[in-house]
Amino acid sequence: MKRTYEINELAKEESWRMFRIMGEFVDGFDALSRVQPAVTIYGSARIKPHHPLYAQAQEIGRGLAKAGFSVFTGGGPGVMAAANQGAREVGGNSIGLSIKLNSLEEAPNPFTTLTLSFRYFFVRKVMLVRYATAFVLMPGGLGTMDEFFETLTLIQTGKIKPFPVILFGSEYWKGLLGWMHEAIIGKGFLTQGGLKRLYITDDPTEAVSLAERLCRGGRRRAPLAKRLAEEAQL
Repeated sequence: MKRTYEINELAKEESWRMFRIMGEFVDGFDALSRVQPAVTIYGSARIKPHHPLYAQAQEIGRGLAKAGFSVFTGGGPGVMAAANQGAREVGGNSIGLSIKLNSLEEAPNPFTTLTLSFRYFFVRKVMLVRYATAFVLMPGGLGTMDEFFETLTLIQTGKIKPFPVILFGSEYWKGLLGWMHEAIIGKGFLTQGGLKRLYITDDPTEAVSLAERLCRGGRRRAPLAKRLAEEAQL
């Protein structure tokens, strides 16, 4: 009977995993370095084409592409498919960075001009952030929340430039943002400046306009943090 040495086999597997990770980074950097400037759009994979958010995400993707931005998404269905579809309809760069899962929820959508598939979530996250000059977050689930907080953390810690974070759908976001003002900022766990790059809108045209003005040095609206504080009288 052949003897196996578990520790040695583990070390061998880990070494090959490291090379796979390096390969995903290299492939991503090579493929995406030519598609700047870009805006990354996050949001639910679960909405269907008849949902109002689908048409709104499609309009945002279309408007960003017309404004000269490449549109990056997670490459899946729902909001991601809608944004990619909008960008592709007007001949823009429509980039989908999908993740390999045993789930139909993350199957790559057919509306991209370039699709990359990743095995590792953290590599995919780097690619979604690395080439973006703005972020649009639409309503979504745990993945969207993860992307929201991670983007804010990267900006706050200086790991990425302080690009604008545009939240679409005030009704969806207001509860979370109110809680952040009350429980996080109000109790001293975060300064008011921690939300100064947040902007909010319910209008797809304004979302595109915000990205264009804020990324290209135009006049800025009052930051979301200030406006929310005034509205909530915090």
